[in-house]
Amino acid sequence: MEKREFLKKSLLATGAMLSSIGISSANEAALVPGLDKIANEAGEYILPELAYAYNALEPFIDAKTMQLHHDIHHASYVKGLNTATSKIKEALTSGDLSLTKHWERELAFHGSGHFLHTIFWTNMSPEKSTPNATLQKYIDKSFGSNDNFIKLFKAASTQVEGSGWGILAYQPLADKLVVLSAEKHQNQGQWVSLPILALDVWEHAYYLTYQNKRADYVEAFLKITNWKNVSQRLEAMLDMYRISK
Repeated sequence: MEKREFLKKSLLATGAMLSSIGISSANEAALVPGLDKIANEAGEYILPELAYAYNALEPFIDAKTMQLHHDIHHASYVKGLNTATSKIKEALTSGDLSLTKHWERELAFHGSGHFLHTIFWTNMSPEKSTPNATLQKYIDKSFGSNDNFIKLFKAASTQVEGSGWGILAYQPLADKLVVLSAEKHQNQGQWVSLPILALDVWEHAYYLTYQNKRADYVEAFLKITNWKNVSQRLEAMLDMYRISK
């Protein structure tokens, strides 16, 4: 692939990142085709269904937390994103763009919350799994070993100031993986880095069981991580860029 074409694809892929906002159809609204459903056929953002019961991840994450987190917290991001999208369309129709800064902030906040939560739910499973050969190769290539990656991911997730996320992302321009700490999920992102593993460390994700013991929650998350899903996400990114595996 020529460098110009590669860069063009990288910029187009921005629609699948933390601050993605320019979605015009349901087909374009998939973070990863075949894995994510974030909008309906009318282009309205929707709350994706969980692939497992609320209590399926116990004892690591309790059923009540899952219900509140998915049905209330995630749903609020979907509602906020649809509202911001609608307000921006109204502003374009009326020609009054005086509140653009406000609605762009809302778009980034609620959009990031919606997109990352969509990944988060699928990144967990009651079934045990391990990274496939491709993901393991990229972990070794990017961090030296699986142990190094786990140590870094735990540290990044535990040390996020306030609320936020620990993220494993694919960086196509460098063809490697990178661990990121994202405060308030719309902040501290890294453009053209595509999340494949997202751990929500906002207190609402773990407080009923773990209270202020975030490190214990991070440890528990890694016991139910759906490495099959993470592997599929990396494979999809590599296919997007046609990078040899």
